[in-house]
Amino acid sequence: MKFKVVLEEAEEGGYVVYVPALPGCVSQGETKEEAIENVKEAIEIYLDIDDAEIEAEIKGKNAEIIEIIL
Repeated sequence: MKFKVVLEEAEEGGYVVYVPALPGCVSQGETKEEAIENVKEAIEIYLDIDDAEIEAEIKGKNAEIIEIIL
């Protein structure tokens, strides 16, 4: 998968990086390289949602879980 990320210099030093396609997926680092590595890990964690969490979220709703492939 490919994601576009925004890498900005932080006012207090270092860098902040976020993923516009994944709301709330943000990380940081002292260098550009560190920030990019950190956001890769953040993306992996963001996308690794436990099935039990999803099932709990839709419990009692008229909803179902389906899988799609991009």
